Amino acid sequence: MTAGMSQVRKRSGSYAMRRGLLCTVAALGVWAAGTIGAAPEAVAADIRSKQWYLDAMRAEDIWKSSTGEGIKVAVIDTGVNSSTASLKGQVLKGLDATESEGEATDDYTGHGTTMAELIAGTGKGGGLRGLAPGAKVIPMRVATEDFKGTGVNAWDEAVAIRAAADSDARIISMSLGTPFLTYREQEAVKYAQSKGKLFFAPVGNSGNKSNKREYPANYDEVVGVAATDREGQVANYSQHGDFVDIAAPGNDIPYWCDATFAKYCVGNGGTSAATALASATAALIWSEHPDWTANQVLRVMFESAGRGDDWKPGTVSNYLGHGIVRPNAAINRGIGKPGDPNLSPLTNEKTGGSAAPSAPASSQPPKPKPGSNATVAGSSKSTSDGGQLGLIIGIGAAVVIAVGAFVVVRKRRSA
Repeated sequence: MTAGMSQVRKRSGSYAMRRGLLCTVAALGVWAAGTIGAAPEAVAADIRSKQWYLDAMRAEDIWKSSTGEGIKVAVIDTGVNSSTASLKGQVLKGLDATESEGEATDDYTGHGTTMAELIAGTGKGGGLRGLAPGAKVIPMRVATEDFKGTGVNAWDEAVAIRAAADSDARIISMSLGTPFLTYREQEAVKYAQSKGKLFFAPVGNSGNKSNKREYPANYDEVVGVAATDREGQVANYSQHGDFVDIAAPGNDIPYWCDATFAKYCVGNGGTSAATALASATAALIWSEHPDWTANQVLRVMFESAGRGDDWKPGTVSNYLGHGIVRPNAAINRGIGKPGDPNLSPLTNEKTGGSAAPSAPASSQPPKPKPGSNATVAGSSKSTSDGGQLGLIIGIGAAVVIAVGAFVVVRKRRSA
């Protein structure tokens, strides 16, 4: 753990005395999926039958009331292939924050495309059906450890977050994580909150190993998402701690096997898939209540979440947060009250953000804010910074910092 990690995610209010449930999470009986490891190939035409969580969530009933129409979700990931049968017409103009070769729609692993389909896929052509098929996706491509490009922007994740904040997306879904805190990313996250965005990120998949806190899920302004199995139990790999805010299905989830997009596999989707499904849940609720703020949408998600009968009211679990997402309970059963539009249910503190209205699908791609990039390894581009880089004095110091940041970027992984 880095020196600054222990200083973040100190939440106020109920979070100060938080997390009474540590054992009862094993008997919730809501939903979740199989085991980690095996990933059998799935015939595309039969992929819908593998999406068990849609039936468990009563998706068909939800879609009679809301499909997520009118809501845009910024997907910060490995890119989103807009040419898959399920995503045709669903992907808007985005941004390649890596500033390397390629575009936002060039997915170099298949991970980002899977997340986009889990959120807004139409299911056409035997593809994945998204939980919010009426929503649209704005792709933001960043580099992970699998990226093969050169000259990558060292601060691509911060650029992507700021661009998402400046776009007409109401929701930011980032199914990536790293144990490294960076000042620029932290400031970008705060900026997104100030713009009224609802930001979801995975808590990570090392719960049965190191269980180190990961970012951006560990920032106060971000909703940390855990993963569950078919029985509603927390997945054994799903990380736990006071950074867990809510949970969603993560096991036995269909996904694109690789960047060739030739076939789906079925296996552990991890907290990445859970994050996508939590984001889709928010899209469904926000579509039904377009005048709500991010705080109100999230509060209803928390209050309508699935909990066991022995879950003491007012407590939050280190494993499942406020519980497992239940969009049907919120939309068709009216469970959950929106409450104060300007009070964050994450921190119990006032926020200045408001709901961001969606613009027409023909809107221009988001642009990074001026001065949001750092010196890029292998390029001649440079910029000034008033944060950490401003503290560095000496010839060549900026280059050293940029190279160090690039190393951090390359260690970012899919959750």
